[in-house]
Amino acid sequence: MFNKPPASLRLTLRALGRLIGYPDAELRAVLPQLADALAAEQALTPERLHELQALCEQIARQDPMDAEARYVDTFDRGRQTSLHLFEHVHGDSRDRGPALIDLLQTYERAGLQFEAPELPDHLSVVLEFASTQPTDVARDFLAEMAHILTLVFSALLTRESPYASVIAAVLEVSGQQVQAVPLPEEPEIDEAWAEPEVFGGCSTEGQARPGTAQPLHFVRNPRASEGASL
Repeated sequence: MFNKPPASLRLTLRALGRLIGYPDAELRAVLPQLADALAAEQALTPERLHELQALCEQIARQDPMDAEARYVDTFDRGRQTSLHLFEHVHGDSRDRGPALIDLLQTYERAGLQFEAPELPDHLSVVLEFASTQPTDVARDFLAEMAHILTLVFSALLTRESPYASVIAAVLEVSGQQVQAVPLPEEPEIDEAWAEPEVFGGCSTEGQARPGTAQPLHFVRNPRASEGASL
């Protein structure tokens, strides 16, 4: 872990957000740039950088269809590894709608207009939003979801997925301990369930649509006030 927070996380968070996305042709084309960005900002430990470099190389050399199939199998075949963070909080309950609105309002209060095919609680979107914030605000924002990320990290480790390195990197830059924990029994897919809220009540859930993610999710809204209110 770091003795002090890194001066900047912008490139690191944006690169991690892209790397956790669907491995389509657009993503594969920028893998070298993502690896360079992660190394340049020096916000991660050498061990984590080595793991992420290995993931980039693995995606690059894999058959594209195999890489995409593995991604879907990893993240869309159960709740424990879902990248829609509030699925771990609200599941399929009726709280999704208000939670979605709350998170959108968090983005809007930061002066950002949400424009993405993914729902706002998808980790790739969350990381891109965090990349637009000052370092201390970004770290605090990500730290609020550390318990969810730890569960996803643990589930990915259980599956021996190299994507665990991305979740570990997010925990690392947010100043949290990277440690596997016992996993709760996964509920039936149609069971409505809820856990204590995270993000101070901003929660949502959505469904991934592989192959539709765009590299840019936010645009600055000049009429909104600057800074995030989380």
